[in-house]
Amino acid sequence: MGKHQIDQEGFYGEFGGAYIPEMLYPNVEELRENYLKIIQEESFQAEFQRLLHTYVGRPTPLYLATRLSKKYNTTIYLKREDLNHTGAHKVNNTLGQILLARRLGKTRIIAETGAGQHGVATATMCALMGMQCVVYMGEVDIHRQKPNVERMKLLGAEVRPALSGSRTLKDATNEAIRDWINNPVDTYYIIGSVVGPHPYPDMVARFQSVISEEIKKQLKTETGSENPDYLIACVGGGSNAAGTFYHYLDNEDVKLIAVEAAGLGVDSGKTAATTQVGTRGIIHGSKTILMQTRDGQIVEPHSISAGLDYPGIGPIHAYLFDSGRGLYHSATDEQAYLAGVQLSRLEGIIPALESSHALAALDLLKFRADDVIVVTLSGRGDKDLQTYIERGGY
Repeated sequence: MGKHQIDQEGFYGEFGGAYIPEMLYPNVEELRENYLKIIQEESFQAEFQRLLHTYVGRPTPLYLATRLSKKYNTTIYLKREDLNHTGAHKVNNTLGQILLARRLGKTRIIAETGAGQHGVATATMCALMGMQCVVYMGEVDIHRQKPNVERMKLLGAEVRPALSGSRTLKDATNEAIRDWINNPVDTYYIIGSVVGPHPYPDMVARFQSVISEEIKKQLKTETGSENPDYLIACVGGGSNAAGTFYHYLDNEDVKLIAVEAAGLGVDSGKTAATTQVGTRGIIHGSKTILMQTRDGQIVEPHSISAGLDYPGIGPIHAYLFDSGRGLYHSATDEQAYLAGVQLSRLEGIIPALESSHALAALDLLKFRADDVIVVTLSGRGDKDLQTYIERGGY
């Protein structure tokens, strides 16, 4: 067990744990007692790896972005998670969790989603496995991510709007938790990021660690070394970043760069840059860093990208930020938009606005000519086309 991994009690340093109401305890405890045993079984891994390959389309390419590299006078690779089936990294985790749910005898799946990518990935896996699917989504996100809503419905899922609070991801998560409390026997809750009570942050990170596992092999083939100088990924809850960093956590020579959504600016009051403006607290069952008022009320986040406007970060990221192992930056809506347009123009790849935040870090950092940088392109931009169009200027 590396020093940056989760401990026996479900904590990364002081962050993590399972701070949950008593009514939720049996659900979470069943999962905690069984998840490692099940996912380490040979038969589980065989099925998981087979479907990652034949259904999801892994391994995803590690692409040398030559024109982008030339612009920044360094070597930039893109880890193409946007080429996964369903268009994002989310499917790595939903596949793993639905195989786990089936082995636990569950027949009904619930999920929460912001950008809709996790919802689509969950609905896809439920269709594949013939399981009932209910996806909770904030009413605001339902309007701004309409194509993904229609995809979920086409796949047979029921999309239930969250009408409370800011009507975004946080509120969808609240609704999903309520559902799980009311349906403990037949229902399994697939959380889409490295958030929530233990064991979810660890479990999701393990399923997403296929990203860093592949980067190591692919980079070795490409450059002769499995270690880049920089790994860059966007962070909302932080699952694509956790997966990107996972096999490099104990290698201090590799700089881990996480990019949050600054929204209209870190000091604007319209931001989702949790590490910059947040404080320690508990949200959705784990101790982490989150945006809150002095009396503990959640501050509503804002981002151009529906997948990054979560008011907290996963406990692994709170730990990496607090310990200094990870370097946490933020990009504004405008910086992310421009980075997305730039990639489209230079490489013929339209990125999700979430991924555009990671790309924006190329302007925030100074690189040497001999540096090797890997940016995880967590999703494709089809779902954000309307936002790109409305922002205009390209």
